[in-house]
Amino acid sequence: MRPGRFDHCPWEFWSRSDERQQADQLAHQKELAERIGDAAFGERVFVSPWAGVHADVLRLGDRSYIGAHAVVTDDVRAGRDCTLNPFSTVRGRIVLGDGVRVGAHTSLLGFNHGFAPEEPVHRQPLTSQGIVIGDDVWIGSHVVVLDGVTIGDHCVVGAGAVVTKDLPAWSVAVGNPARRVRDRRDTGGAPKPPTSLDARLERFAERAREQVPALLARCRTGDAWTDRPGAAPTVRAPCDAVEISALLLDGPPPGTDGAHLASELEQLQDPETGLVPEVGGTAPSLDDDAAMYHVLCVGYALDLLGSRFAHPVRAVTKLSPEELVARLDRLPWRTEAWRSGHWVDGVGTALRFAAPSPLTETLFGWLLTRADPVHGLYGAPGPKDGWRQPVNGFYRATRGTFAQFGLPLPYPERVVDSVLGHSRDPAWFGSDRGTACDVLDVIHPLWLCARQTGHRGGEGRDWARGQLERVLGRWQDDAGFSFALEPGDRAPHTPGLQGTEMWLAVTWLLADHLGLSDALGYRPRGVHRPEPARTGTG
Repeated sequence: MRPGRFDHCPWEFWSRSDERQQADQLAHQKELAERIGDAAFGERVFVSPWAGVHADVLRLGDRSYIGAHAVVTDDVRAGRDCTLNPFSTVRGRIVLGDGVRVGAHTSLLGFNHGFAPEEPVHRQPLTSQGIVIGDDVWIGSHVVVLDGVTIGDHCVVGAGAVVTKDLPAWSVAVGNPARRVRDRRDTGGAPKPPTSLDARLERFAERAREQVPALLARCRTGDAWTDRPGAAPTVRAPCDAVEISALLLDGPPPGTDGAHLASELEQLQDPETGLVPEVGGTAPSLDDDAAMYHVLCVGYALDLLGSRFAHPVRAVTKLSPEELVARLDRLPWRTEAWRSGHWVDGVGTALRFAAPSPLTETLFGWLLTRADPVHGLYGAPGPKDGWRQPVNGFYRATRGTFAQFGLPLPYPERVVDSVLGHSRDPAWFGSDRGTACDVLDVIHPLWLCARQTGHRGGEGRDWARGQLERVLGRWQDDAGFSFALEPGDRAPHTPGLQGTEMWLAVTWLLADHLGLSDALGYRPRGVHRPEPARTGTG
């Protein structure tokens, strides 16, 4: 066995690993703690099994990591958000504050040999004063920090430096021996707020979190929920409210009783079919687009509220394998891939919520054998929409199946090629274009494929960064996001629950594709959850 991606890119572990990998990592930490004796690991810590960890004391705060081939010995105590990158060496008595970044091949040497002339070096006594590093310190690659050094808060040490003496707070230091060349705060003008993308993501999430109660209140009248003020009540509206509140407030919408809201959603289900009709709608069926989406939004809202469907989705679970294949074959993939993928999304989710069923194998068999080996998608581009329909249909079909069940995609490299080609279409991604669906249709396949392949990863990350730059400036105070980014006076351009729920999830996916999602402080838990969904029992 050789080191894998997470061993060399440990910052990606908790956002891209699966449940088995996470369980293995926690087991590794437990084994280390038992072997070391005096060890403590915070939340979302990662220690590569390929690191040489032979410490007597090891403390790692939340979200800290040790990469492959790092060497850690003696007494090492690190705060939150500290990183020991691959091939770093940390030995002796070392204390790191919060937010200390130690580059690859860097050595923190908290001990020393004597070298008096009367004895060979290998017989000289060891001494150890230790090394202390403050908060918010960046130590570049191939740096050496010698015993007895204290590096103050907010310092930056350039690559290749040899630090032999203390550095005061806010120092920028370079060279051998390292010398302080300026104050980090000296920007040539008035101090400016942080402009890095991760800092902007953190500020955005804080702003959104503070405004959740107001944006939810504007869409609620008594027990009735609407997507936006003045709109008619829908089934989806309270489900979006539950998703938004769970995402940012970790609970039901303010002013509601979670159990009561779950009971109201449970009662919407038609006992015979297990489907949920639209408010005021007729008896639902498998040909009802709204009812098929309600499998997702109501099912996940109930899950977030600690409940579940009262009845299985019998319209799906009672199909025979032959009936399912016949329906899949009849879907209009070449002309309406959106609707076809939407149907598969609902069916896959119904099966995921249900007890194990042979229909699951039938569904995956059909999807695996019908994926086009040339472009990796289902359906074909059209003269009007180009690749929009196949890309949209692919996202919906794979969200409810491969992503939701945690299974690998067929032809991931071809999917990346097709999706990136579509992402350059100015009809849908121009400077004044962009809906939540269009961006989601691209980023989710790119994010999902990145778990299997690094094919054209740089291009995908560049696209994600550009979309984040657009999205972060479109939040409207106390109202959230509109579904469409471009200005206008129609419903898609008005801030509402659907736009807010979708763009919050899209923002996380874009950020996670860049390895920055931790800055948001939230993680999708409903329809757009990154982990496979739990299997139902009824």
